[in-house]
Amino acid sequence: MEDERKDGAYGTPQKYDPTFKGPIYNRGCTDIICCVFLLLAIVGYVAVGIIAWTHGDPRKVIYPTDSRGQFCGQKGTKNANKPYLFYFNIVKCASPLVLLEFQCPTPQICVEKCPNRYLTYLSARSSPDFEYYKQFCVPGFQNNKAVAEVLRDGDCPPVLIPSTPLAQRCFPAIHAHKGVLMVGNATTYEDGDGVRKNITELVEGAKKANGVLEARQLAMRIFEDYTVSWYWIVIGLVIAMVMSLLFIVLLRFLAGIMVWVMIVMVILVLGYGIFHCYMEYARLRGEAGSDISLVDLGFQTDLRVYLHLRQTWMAFMIILSILEVIIILLLIFLRKRILIAIALIKEASRAVGYVMCSLLYPLVTFFLLCLCIAYWASTAVFLSTSNEAVYKIFGDANTCPLNGKTCNPETFPSANESRLCPGAHCQFAFYGGESAYHQALLGLQIFNAFMFFWLANFVLALGQVTLAGAFASYYWALHKPDDLPAFPLFSSFSRALRYHTGSLAFGALILAIVQIIRVMLEYLDQRLKAADNKFAKFLMTCLKCCFWCLEKFIRFLNRNAYIMIAIYGTNFCTSAKNAFFLLMRNIIRVAVLDKVTDFLFLLGKLLIVGSVGILAFFFFTHRIRIIQDTAPPLNYYWVPILTVIIGSYLIAHGFFSVYGMCVDTLFLCFLEDLERNDGSAERPYFMSSNLKKLLNKTNKKLAES
Repeated sequence: MEDERKDGAYGTPQKYDPTFKGPIYNRGCTDIICCVFLLLAIVGYVAVGIIAWTHGDPRKVIYPTDSRGQFCGQKGTKNANKPYLFYFNIVKCASPLVLLEFQCPTPQICVEKCPNRYLTYLSARSSPDFEYYKQFCVPGFQNNKAVAEVLRDGDCPPVLIPSTPLAQRCFPAIHAHKGVLMVGNATTYEDGDGVRKNITELVEGAKKANGVLEARQLAMRIFEDYTVSWYWIVIGLVIAMVMSLLFIVLLRFLAGIMVWVMIVMVILVLGYGIFHCYMEYARLRGEAGSDISLVDLGFQTDLRVYLHLRQTWMAFMIILSILEVIIILLLIFLRKRILIAIALIKEASRAVGYVMCSLLYPLVTFFLLCLCIAYWASTAVFLSTSNEAVYKIFGDANTCPLNGKTCNPETFPSANESRLCPGAHCQFAFYGGESAYHQALLGLQIFNAFMFFWLANFVLALGQVTLAGAFASYYWALHKPDDLPAFPLFSSFSRALRYHTGSLAFGALILAIVQIIRVMLEYLDQRLKAADNKFAKFLMTCLKCCFWCLEKFIRFLNRNAYIMIAIYGTNFCTSAKNAFFLLMRNIIRVAVLDKVTDFLFLLGKLLIVGSVGILAFFFFTHRIRIIQDTAPPLNYYWVPILTVIIGSYLIAHGFFSVYGMCVDTLFLCFLEDLERNDGSAERPYFMSSNLKKLLNKTNKKLAES
């Protein structure tokens, strides 16, 4: 078969090189400048991490803090024996101020236990319960003020509600208590002076807290299910791994059958659709109103109305007939290319069989990606917690002109601010700062995200180049597998790191830039949702779509560029250009192979995930009588089933990613083989005998022998 394009629009075909026998071993370093930039960026990234770890304190995220910014329940602090945070008036946590300041505008203290009884300050003040009540007042509270002054200054909560600890915070529990009265739809309590207080909002907040408590119980039950079923989950994942391996091996024998069965099924389904449309069209003949045109009927919200029109079924029949004709014509003209794609898939199965260690390489990629994610996440947490405690004045916005201003909690009671804002409190608001470091935190977070994208893409690129080099060694071995190197995967990995770190960094950098732009666009899109600017939303949608397409194209180009790097050892730009031109000279073959492999991988994933998922369903629901007593008792049987399904998909995806890289590598090598060689004794083809038979190609030397 001749090349699909031999003009100069997409470069000139590769010429014969008598010294080329597969991946070049004598190669030099490429894109050294990018390698230097990557090393400098990593040094800077480590410096950012050290700075963040020096200033940050993850306890600010994990543990609650009281109104003075002190941690609850931390060893070495005066609140070491007080692990729970108590809110004086939790109703105020529903204020919009919480969304701005990330802090409830009510006094908060650390307590040993959450309150377990219902008490008001007025009733407890003159009873033996006051000693119990005092532990929920501010530290150092002295009972030397009038009731009104105590409540005004926020020294004690006006009422105690039985609460339940959740995430080290006290949330009201819903129970009936002595002293609580139900008046219509409102819940009230009566203090010692007969003053009735409405606490409907407090009960509503308690209902929400009860929902959170139910979520906690759900999480505990799910954890219990994992503890009794984890080994069965592991067995299910092992079964998925074995099935993935078997599927790859069986593709060598069943790839052609599966592809042709799929094509025949599509043709039969379309044919039945045409037949069904014709029968419906014939059935509606003579029925009243069936001859009304679609234009006359117009748009109807109930789409079922259109099914009563003959014109609708005629339109369906025409569309399906056009699709049927297009598919049949494509089969007629692309039959040989489909056969080539099937032969390459079978050859890829053989290559994976000879380089079995390649199936374990995704574990290396997974480990390196976990390191990148762990470093990024820890640095992000330390950066976000490296601010200083900021205290602000919380009071009535109508009477306090200084509401929201910063203050010092140590001097606030005697300062002028307390006199200007009677009843206001100086309490912890959030963590921030005004130093140069604090002002640069946003930039450091962006740099942290950018470096994560760069390093993650570099790890993926390293895996692609390593696998491509190993599978290229298989293809360019004239006598397979005798001419295959002893350790092709290790040799390819060492070549990639020694010579092409800069090229991998270059490709990863381009992709990281596009990805960080997409993240910024998503951030801006979230900010613009509140604005009613249709043009800005339209422009943002267009930009997001364009950069999504750009990222997909760059991923495709990088993948093929890495294959050329693994084979020839050229720099990134040269490899990307040569790969792109080579694919464009064979664009139809590229499209056919891409769709055939996509179908086979989709079929394989559905088969593996579906089979393991069904097996897990019957096992964990005790529907397999033979081993009915073996399955563990569960609170929710869907917990291990979903885990097995998701894990099976990830395992199948890992296996098929290796297989997909093998197919792409062999395909590029196949195209290079057709352009470089002609089957003569001096220029023999390196392709398999099946491919040569399909293309009516022979090696003269082999034919003569």
